[in-house]
Amino acid sequence: MKRSTWTVIGLVTIGAIVFGTMLSDYFPVLLLIGGVLLVVYGFKGKSAPVSNNSLPVLSKKREQTYLDSGMSYREIEFFRETLNQTKTEIEKLQTNISQNAKLKAIDLRHDTIRAAKALFKELVKEPTRLNEASHFLYTHLPNMVDLTVKYLEINNHEIKSRDTYEKMEESIQIIDQMASLIKQDYQKFVSDDLEELDVELSIAKQSIKRENQYKEEVR
Repeated sequence: MKRSTWTVIGLVTIGAIVFGTMLSDYFPVLLLIGGVLLVVYGFKGKSAPVSNNSLPVLSKKREQTYLDSGMSYREIEFFRETLNQTKTEIEKLQTNISQNAKLKAIDLRHDTIRAAKALFKELVKEPTRLNEASHFLYTHLPNMVDLTVKYLEINNHEIKSRDTYEKMEESIQIIDQMASLIKQDYQKFVSDDLEELDVELSIAKQSIKRENQYKEEVR
């Protein structure tokens, strides 16, 4: 409890005692009021429990890696907060999908959870590319989580009308499209890696071809 609060209660109690001596008939009542105030404000003054949703401890090695990549301390904090939220959303999405056959089918068709986790890992490796995944982080993934939550809520209704079934079918179609977008987000993010692989494969094929031609000429 704050010191100022205790001061006020103390003054009220002392005043009650002094005034009570003047009006002895009301002294017990005034004393009771002072006691109630002490109890009420005593409970209000207790500090709230500390939240356990704090970020995990950042190792010195990882922090130095971020700094070496050119990130400022503020950018590092923002990056870690963003990924912490993203991890929570991916876990929530996975839980939602596991509760419904149609959602499982969508996940199987688009590899939604695998794509989301894979993109998350890529961001961990390349934190300076966070802005390139903005659609995934701030639109597609959060919307996918919200849509699946609402779909499950409606699906659990005991009685469903024709309109309800139509809305559920519409929701499934939108969820399917959103799942496709998440997969595209991942493919777009790693597209440079695929292009580099294509170049390396092309060089390797040319090397093999030249080697085979050389062997034929030697014969």
